[in-house]
Amino acid sequence: MRIRTLASSSSGNCTLVSQDDTHILIDCGISMRRVTGALRALDLTPGDLSGIVMTHAHADHICGLKMMAKYHAARVFATRITGEILCEATPELEKCMTLFDASGAIRIGPLEIRSFRTMHDAPESVGYRIEGGGKALLFATDLGCVTREVAEAARGVDMAVIEANHDVELLRTGPYPYPLKRRILSDRGHLSNDASAALARAIADGGARRIVLAHLSEQNNTPRLARDTVSAALRELGAETELAVAPARCAGEVYII
Repeated sequence: MRIRTLASSSSGNCTLVSQDDTHILIDCGISMRRVTGALRALDLTPGDLSGIVMTHAHADHICGLKMMAKYHAARVFATRITGEILCEATPELEKCMTLFDASGAIRIGPLEIRSFRTMHDAPESVGYRIEGGGKALLFATDLGCVTREVAEAARGVDMAVIEANHDVELLRTGPYPYPLKRRILSDRGHLSNDASAALARAIADGGARRIVLAHLSEQNNTPRLARDTVSAALRELGAETELAVAPARCAGEVYII
């Protein structure tokens, strides 16, 4: 399995997961032009995509979806409520939409994609455990908090892409209005570096060889702060897990598991 984040921040999110000749995007929160350019760097085109799998319907995860469906007839997979929201806003998505149950599973080529609910404040927000080629990937951003369902999905994965959205002190002292700060800090907001470190430790303790920190806020976090906080937790555990931070506005490196 090959994994590459194409963008990962509060401004836009999109990740490519490939197994053999099957290629899927998780979310499409960047423009069609940016998606096309990132794929071209891997000798791929939007026509090579087997599907776009959505986590939820917030703007930073969906803004490129309409154009991808219009110009490339991309197949879109979403939970029932998320799919209904997307189709209500963009009726032309109905012809390419496949709906599935949250906490259910779909198969796209050799990839088995099992969803799990997250507490993020979007209707039926989910993350994914993706298995293919005998390997397992956890994709868990926009969490709010780590629930038992998230922890169970993380068990025994080879690699994880997890949220490390904000540093609590930066957020509290930063320029955001108080209601937005309260939302982000709540169990239905985003995961802090400290909470991400606790999740990363559990994932590493389960045997994961690589963890990528994702969805960092460009206002309330820095790659160094996120990395240092999570690294300290992994060192304390004595884990040999490789740690990386996904770039905010460009494609990251290709990871192979």
